[in-house]
Amino acid sequence: MAGLSSIQTLGALRRAPGGAAAAARRLKDEIRANLIRKIQTREPLFPGIIGYDETVIPQLVNAVLARHDFILLGLRGQAKSRILRGLVDLLDEAIPVVAGCEIHDNPFDPICSACRQRLATDGDDLAVAWLPREARYVEKLATPDVTIADMVGDIDPIRAAQAGLQLSSELTMHYGLLPRANRGIFAINELPDLAGKIQVGLFNILQEGDVQIKGYPVRLPLDLLMVFTANPEDYTARGKIITPLKDRIGSEIRTHYPVSREHGMAITQQEAWVERAGSGRPVVLPDYVREIVEEVAFRARDDRRVDKRSGVSQRLPISTLELVLSNAEQRALREDETPIVPRVTDLYAALPSITGKFELEYEGELKGAATVACDLIRAAVGSVFAERLDGLDTRPIVEWFDLGGTLQTADAQSAADLLGTVRDLQGLDAIVAQVTGDPEAPPPVRAAAVDFLLEGLYALKKISRSEERGYHATEAPRRQSRTPAAESFDEGLPLPGPGKKKYYN
Repeated sequence: MAGLSSIQTLGALRRAPGGAAAAARRLKDEIRANLIRKIQTREPLFPGIIGYDETVIPQLVNAVLARHDFILLGLRGQAKSRILRGLVDLLDEAIPVVAGCEIHDNPFDPICSACRQRLATDGDDLAVAWLPREARYVEKLATPDVTIADMVGDIDPIRAAQAGLQLSSELTMHYGLLPRANRGIFAINELPDLAGKIQVGLFNILQEGDVQIKGYPVRLPLDLLMVFTANPEDYTARGKIITPLKDRIGSEIRTHYPVSREHGMAITQQEAWVERAGSGRPVVLPDYVREIVEEVAFRARDDRRVDKRSGVSQRLPISTLELVLSNAEQRALREDETPIVPRVTDLYAALPSITGKFELEYEGELKGAATVACDLIRAAVGSVFAERLDGLDTRPIVEWFDLGGTLQTADAQSAADLLGTVRDLQGLDAIVAQVTGDPEAPPPVRAAAVDFLLEGLYALKKISRSEERGYHATEAPRRQSRTPAAESFDEGLPLPGPGKKKYYN
């Protein structure tokens, strides 16, 4: 409705070219028309949503074109709320409403008694206001304590007494969230958590346009798009959602986690805070660190010690990458190094962001979240190392260790100290140059490559490692973990952590 937003009265809006027709358009028709325009002009439909172009978004488009209310079914961290909030871009920039109306009534066809009286009294002089698209999205997290008064409204006896009205009059009603979302999008997160009687009120007002409040029937033909989210486990469980409401939801759309590591890395790069303003140092984030962080999430989703019904949120790699960078930043500030370059062993400093992002099955509970997380890190390192350095001749380095060589390193160690520690390793310079892609790379970049090499060889069991007050490898055969390229840590020993020394042999 560009060019109309300066109009202040109903009469002026009625006389404006296209004003009456645009105002009379129902919400779902408005969203459908704007979606059609975006498709025809090839505009991005849901900017920032990665990995859904061939799965979720086509189903969303079909639901909107069909004018359906819909529900997104998926585990945590699958961008469900972001998708719902992205629907705001399909609304007009602003729409005319009756000025001062609580439920954003259409000035041409108001549904509340107060606005109908004002229209009858003022006629074309009825004051018109303009509601921006951002104010037309209402979101509610469903909880068991939500009442019908919260969602639909309640009778206000004080208002009735002051105006001398009967309690059954619509003018005594204090509107809830649903009427206040009139002519907009109303989103309910975790729908099955709503009590059954509230679900009844929802489908009744959606389908029939009426509801009873404290025994008084109230007619509210609202103009809404209703959208929901839910966990598939809850949504399909008997008793969690009433069948009539489920039947009235037009489309059921399943979301999913990234299907490839590249999609996951793109999401993490988009969401994680990597540019560390204030430190005065640039950040160099090696690709192999990004890949390992993302691989940890993929391994966790496949690990049988992790509860699949709860899922592993995409927030795991996002928060993990941020903590990995923080540990590298701390080291750079302490050692006065530039640039800030994360190392693979910085992932052990990010255990607090990993252990809180998944729920464990019984077997995992026996091991402990930290042990499972360390297993996942080692498996991820082994997988990425095998992919990136496949065919690389590391035999001279392995032989150096076999001949009795040992190394002591620590993740808090400066780049210069680490490079000095490994200067006796045969063939190391050529491998580091291949990892970094630059023989003249600065010391922090080369130190990170050395750390990746050592951790990769250890993850693939080509060398062993022990840690002060931590886990250590022995020459005896060890139990294999259920994740590839990983092994369980010795029970009863403290786990690796930031600042601990590591001995490779």
